[in-house]
Amino acid sequence: MSETVRTQLRVRASELVGRNWLNTGGKSLDLEALRGKIVLLDFWTFCCINCLHVLDELRPLEEQYSDVLVTVGVHSPKFEHEADPVALAAAVERYEIHHPVLDDPELETWKAYTARAWPTLVVIDPEGYIVAHLSGEGHADGLAVLVPELIAEHEAKGTLHRGSGPYVAPEATSGTLRFPGKALFLPAGRGSAGPGSGAQGSGAHGSGAQGTSDGGTNAAADTITGGSWLVTDTGHHRLVELGNDFQTVLRTYGSGTRGHADGQAAAVDSVEPAARFNEPQGLVLLPEDVAAKAGYDVVIADSVNHRLRGLSLTDGKATTIVGNGVQRLLETGPARVDEDAAGFTGQLSEHPLEVSLSSPWDVVWSTKLNAVVIAMAGTHQIFSFEPLTGAVAIIAGNGLEGLLDGPAHEAWFAQPSGLAEDADGNIWVADSETSALRKLVIDDGGTVTVETAVGKGLFDFGFRDGPASEARLQHPLGVTVLPDGSIAIADTYNGAVRRYDPAAGSVSTLARGLSEPSDVIVDHTHAAGSEPLLVVVEANKHQLVYVPIPKEAQQVDEGASQTHRPKSPVAPGLLELTVRFTAPTGQKLDDRWGDPTQLKISSTPPELLVAGGGTSVGLLRTLELASDIPEGILHITARAAACDGPEDADGEIPDHAACHLYQQDWGIPVLLTDDGDTELVLDLRGMD
Repeated sequence: MSETVRTQLRVRASELVGRNWLNTGGKSLDLEALRGKIVLLDFWTFCCINCLHVLDELRPLEEQYSDVLVTVGVHSPKFEHEADPVALAAAVERYEIHHPVLDDPELETWKAYTARAWPTLVVIDPEGYIVAHLSGEGHADGLAVLVPELIAEHEAKGTLHRGSGPYVAPEATSGTLRFPGKALFLPAGRGSAGPGSGAQGSGAHGSGAQGTSDGGTNAAADTITGGSWLVTDTGHHRLVELGNDFQTVLRTYGSGTRGHADGQAAAVDSVEPAARFNEPQGLVLLPEDVAAKAGYDVVIADSVNHRLRGLSLTDGKATTIVGNGVQRLLETGPARVDEDAAGFTGQLSEHPLEVSLSSPWDVVWSTKLNAVVIAMAGTHQIFSFEPLTGAVAIIAGNGLEGLLDGPAHEAWFAQPSGLAEDADGNIWVADSETSALRKLVIDDGGTVTVETAVGKGLFDFGFRDGPASEARLQHPLGVTVLPDGSIAIADTYNGAVRRYDPAAGSVSTLARGLSEPSDVIVDHTHAAGSEPLLVVVEANKHQLVYVPIPKEAQQVDEGASQTHRPKSPVAPGLLELTVRFTAPTGQKLDDRWGDPTQLKISSTPPELLVAGGGTSVGLLRTLELASDIPEGILHITARAAACDGPEDADGEIPDHAACHLYQQDWGIPVLLTDDGDTELVLDLRGMD
């Protein structure tokens, strides 16, 4: 039986230092004020999908042990925008964080606890000593064992103090929309203004099926002939159909309570809707012929439920169409990355409700694939779903986080969050964590190749126009195709809409001064003049706005940046890498098919790593670093698989045991110096 993750050393926790505290009613906290409680430090940054997963993993623990466990979010920004205190306060509200948050823009507390990755969890006992150090997500089950152990130990010692914690709820934002995610145009006849107040009509499909055509007038009464807009009201866990004035609410879908439930989504005869969503994001209108056969019109990326939902605009009912609700973590069978870091691309199942998804963020209809294409942000991949057959497939990405082009099964993505199809049937991708614009080139046989138009890497961002090779974005979440074939990008953390011109290979700026734009759509109605407009979802102002497409785009150069984290001094030559992992009580490393641990290692620049790169089993590796490279980044991905259940008499894992994948991606900045370290130790789970 494996031991729980406990350090054998009595290491005193460092003080919590930062710029400000949120969710404390204006009070500052220190470890002395938290003495007697079990303290869980969650080092996070609000751009990071893995960090958002951890927030949801921790909610049940926080509720169950509210009288003894205090979670403290230590916000350690990756992007420049995330260091803005106003943006952080909005993120804390957006993600419904119900524990104190320390704003640590200078990474002071991050450095004190030697955090190296987002997310990192540190457990401090009631006496103020560190007892566990965990990287990545998927640790909730282990914490559910560790916390009761600490309660029993410290109740026996008399050092545990029960009672309410320091959390003070902030004043909530009110309004029709709350942190909206994405928007979709509903042509006349397909929204609630259609025949029968919700029945399908004979509205356009084609590009309208992608939510990018035919807008309406500014008068709500004209919606009957001008169409309407369906918006994912993410912070209210529902969908809202708006008139073309973006003020008139025509219909809402979902109860507005976080959760998962199918059934009636729209209020009927004063009966409140039963259907529930959990932070819905992207949505796409199916072509009418497909919708008629499938039985639903709109496909919704229900992100925190890890599902796709179907919505019928005829009867207002919501149905789960893809996903079993279990977050996709453990890649088994054909979906697992092989030793050459090539992933499986192809069909996963024809039984869509049996497939696990991970934070689907956007969806678009592909005319070439005759399927819904899905930005699977949580696994850094692109999936597809065929509504008429039920087939679910991985079409690009091996699941490793970063920026790498080439054949679909070898490509790397980093939290893809926005999708759009162009006139040639290719799919453009807003790849948020690499601050990149990517493209899936789909040939006539359905073979996919991945290309990068804008972007350099996982830690490179900025606000720079000009040649695409030098241009920089900052965490873009949305993308659409403009009438001239160029690409508009919701450059979220720069508060801008940018334009990429494929013909010229250049980037320019169409609009600035927006508050975290999360989506951009073209409105072709000409209602406000002879030229089409952009519709921008301005998430942090809780609204949709019309933005003109300027004749002359701006040229902005506010520089290129990199994420600033402490550089680890290492010596040229041999470097011994150790990733420490201990399975929690009640779990055992799953060695039924060989070594269940794996390391994938590369570097930027590639010349930094002379030897030791690539993918192979085990959590120990000897690297050789070049002597003529002054600094760089080591990219390290560690995985370990463990399964639940007591061992049988032979020490084997029981049949049908639940299994878990522990994974973390590190980007370790290193500075080469002759007196630097010759070993590097990382914690996937635990300390010795």
